[in-house]
Amino acid sequence: MESSSIEPGSAGAVTRRRMRSGGVALGGMGLLAATLVACGSDSEPDRRCADRVTLTQLNMEECKKGGRGSYYYGGYVPTGNKVTGGSFDKSAVKRGGIGGGHSSSGG
Repeated sequence: MESSSIEPGSAGAVTRRRMRSGGVALGGMGLLAATLVACGSDSEPDRRCADRVTLTQLNMEECKKGGRGSYYYGGYVPTGNKVTGGSFDKSAVKRGGIGGGHSSSGG
């Protein structure tokens, strides 16, 4: 009885390829997660410029020296260009971080 062997490079040879794309994808996801956490860990709350009486969001230039606006911290602008959910008092607002942002106290 003869023994059969398969020669490397022949049609019957099994070659294994090492796929690196899985490792690259996992490494990329880790980098993305680290970036998001770093962005969300800032101790400063979001701020925008707003009119203290009407709560209308203004151009940031209006909050500079001599402008009619004041910085409004946290919160958001749902519709109608009016700020809500934050405060003109920076110390009354906590940083939202990832998934936060609409839970700041008003004032």
